[in-house]
Amino acid sequence: MNWTIFFYNERVHQEIKSWPNDLYADFLRLARLLHDYGMDLRMPHSRAMGKGLFELRCRGKNGIGRVFYCMLTGRTIVVLHSFIKKTQETPENEMRIARKRQKEIQHGH
Repeated sequence: MNWTIFFYNERVHQEIKSWPNDLYADFLRLARLLHDYGMDLRMPHSRAMGKGLFELRCRGKNGIGRVFYCMLTGRTIVVLHSFIKKTQETPENEMRIARKRQKEIQHGH
């Protein structure tokens, strides 16, 4: 049984679509795997960030992208936030945005 993927809002969707073509293509490939495998998707494609937050690990010739998402009941995945990685570590501000949106989605705030 497949998973359903939603975006936190249209801006999140448009940000990912504006990525360089090869990076966006990798996101689409990983989103298909996420759709098919959901919670069972693991490294190197997806990584648990703790407290129910996950990241898709997109790669392309033009860089590395990260897409934060969480799971809801009913086999539902919500894409919360994305960014193109410029440093080795995930910037704390990017994590903060994703965690804030995750709380809103999970607790209806």
